[in-house]
Amino acid sequence: MFVKHTLTSQVYEVLDSVKDPEIDTVSVIDLGMVEQIVVKDHHVHVQMLPTFSGCPALNIIQDRVIQAIQNIEEVESVEVEFIHTPPWTSERITDKGKKGLKEFGIAAPPEFIEEDGSWHVDCPYCGSIYVTLDNIFGPTACRSILYCKSCKNPFEAMKPVSTLM
Repeated sequence: MFVKHTLTSQVYEVLDSVKDPEIDTVSVIDLGMVEQIVVKDHHVHVQMLPTFSGCPALNIIQDRVIQAIQNIEEVESVEVEFIHTPPWTSERITDKGKKGLKEFGIAAPPEFIEEDGSWHVDCPYCGSIYVTLDNIFGPTACRSILYCKSCKNPFEAMKPVSTLM
């Protein structure tokens, strides 16, 4: 039996191959950045949520998304719009995305945030719970630097972002 893919499903499929420019093991789909895809008369409009408003990679992500979608034969034009409502939260990261972060050596954001705002992640290298926050400010706005007391490796962790915080 032949199943015809809709243009919308093809767009989702190609976006699953568009990787974050800084973390090449996760796609924009797995980071939960794609909010909505609207296809009308061979025009594709993608609404995306930035992980952080000041993310310096947004232009690169936008260019990669446009290029990937333009490679679909039926697509005539593409528009990518970054929106801020609803806000992106770390709960949007898929299980596949969390696995990709770990493969890259970055701990996924915690599932649970304490009432006082504190949070904990395990070491992505050895799985140890014995980690300390070295610096809340990592190489990008969305990551912090931690240190594992067990395997003695520094590592990065995605900061938890929630609408409940």
